[in-house]
Amino acid sequence: MTMGTRIAMVLAALLLAVGLAWGGSYVGRAAEIWRDAGRSVAVKGLAEREVAADRSLWPLHYTVTADDLVALQAALARDEAAIRAFLEGRGFAAGDIAATSPQVTDRFANLYGEQRPDERYAAEATVLVRTARVDAVKQAMPHTGELVRAGVVLSTNYEYRTEFLFTALEAIKPEMIAEATADARRAAEQFAEDSGSRLGTIRNASQGYFSIEDLDSYTPDRKRVRVVTTIDYALED
Repeated sequence: MTMGTRIAMVLAALLLAVGLAWGGSYVGRAAEIWRDAGRSVAVKGLAEREVAADRSLWPLHYTVTADDLVALQAALARDEAAIRAFLEGRGFAAGDIAATSPQVTDRFANLYGEQRPDERYAAEATVLVRTARVDAVKQAMPHTGELVRAGVVLSTNYEYRTEFLFTALEAIKPEMIAEATADARRAAEQFAEDSGSRLGTIRNASQGYFSIEDLDSYTPDRKRVRVVTTIDYALED
């Protein structure tokens, strides 16, 4: 065996040894990272709060009929004036009251042999109250019978239901997030104690969407605000 061959064999052996040592070190570090990565707990924290609605949308939807368009327009104007007078009499400001454009239907069109109605045209429109006076809306709603007795035909269609809104979410967001985070930490601490570990740092956290729902179907002016946070904590010995 020549000197050059022996040197080449020695170099090859050295390179193999270095490779094995480096590979073993890498595998060891990878195993340690994998082991540490598994020592964590993901928990959810909940915060709920009951609040009062601070804004109301109250649509008073009405219909009129007439045999000609001039009379139809007069009926629309008459009923709108009656509704506005009713609302202003209940203390609502003129700036809180708005009227939509009417939708007109020719009831003689597309009858296909059916009996014609007495009056050819029908129109519907809405007077909308948009106000922060939620209690005033609740107190006025039972008295809409006054309008009916005055000849205003109000619609009770679900599409035109009264809405109660909560618009002050930004004011309570920070406190609710803190409450949800504290709730998550309590759950994580209990888990760590039960598993014989110590709670470490936060590895990852995500905040869910805030939801605002009616407290129940009978009190739509009361709302339940809810948020859930998910937090991943490290566990230590």
